Amino acid sequence: MELRQLYYFVKVARKEHVTQAAEELHVAQSAVSRQIHQLEEELGVKLFVQKGRNLQLTPVGALFLKRAEVILADLERAVIEIHEFLDPEKGEIRLGFPHSLGISLIPQVVASFRKLHPNVKFRFKQGMYPSLIRDLIKGDIDLAFISPFPKEHEQVCGKILLTEELYAILPPGHPLSEEKAIELHQLQEETFVLFSEGYSLRPIVWEACLQAGFEPKIGFEGEETDTIRGLVAAGMGVSLLPELALHHTGPLQPAKVRISEPSVTRTIGLIHRSNEKLPLVAKVFHSFLLRYFHHEDKEV
Repeated sequence: MELRQLYYFVKVARKEHVTQAAEELHVAQSAVSRQIHQLEEELGVKLFVQKGRNLQLTPVGALFLKRAEVILADLERAVIEIHEFLDPEKGEIRLGFPHSLGISLIPQVVASFRKLHPNVKFRFKQGMYPSLIRDLIKGDIDLAFISPFPKEHEQVCGKILLTEELYAILPPGHPLSEEKAIELHQLQEETFVLFSEGYSLRPIVWEACLQAGFEPKIGFEGEETDTIRGLVAAGMGVSLLPELALHHTGPLQPAKVRISEPSVTRTIGLIHRSNEKLPLVAKVFHSFLLRYFHHEDKEV
């Protein structure tokens, strides 16, 4: 069995399509098909079955995928550890984060870190709350910024870095746009622009509205802070966004108003796998982040 066969198998399993896997691997489709066929012959089982135009893992294929992902993740970590041993300042940090933090927070902290460690590389992965947890457990990333911070989880641990206030954002010229602060119930007759299901900010906004005594009327949904902000600025409704998502310049911007009642906040934390030590370069970055956010490192 060759490592290339495992790489190809995992890629096809994730894409559920040989052609798409081949395109991402930058090899011929026939080469991928041949390696999968050889792997199946060596194992003596069928790993995939055809389902329409896609491929679907067989039960034994799904079992083999879990083991193959662990093997490849361990191999990748081993390579990283060797490079770090030779020169820790040339290691790679695999970092996950939600889209809303990619606007200003992640660029700021990475830029600050690279002033001290200019040769360290980063591999970034954006995702929603469930996918960040999943990618961390699988070993695809070593550290993740996450919001809200998970209260209890057997496989991940970490620290809260900051608690961030959410603001009401209103179309320019809205009757409340010039107020210094409003109570959330003042927006109960408005149409809301919210994140789609699965995004962590959606339940925060929803629960805040319920706490204020009303259920928000949803007119539009989006998947990025830029979309939410832009739709509100265009007069399509109102919304709530964290301050870090409002660091943006441009000709069309919503009004930002503080919410006095109820207090609406979100926690932002830094997490890692609880059952293993961080790679050396990731540990250095972890310690830097705790200092950056005025925390003491007591875990890693």
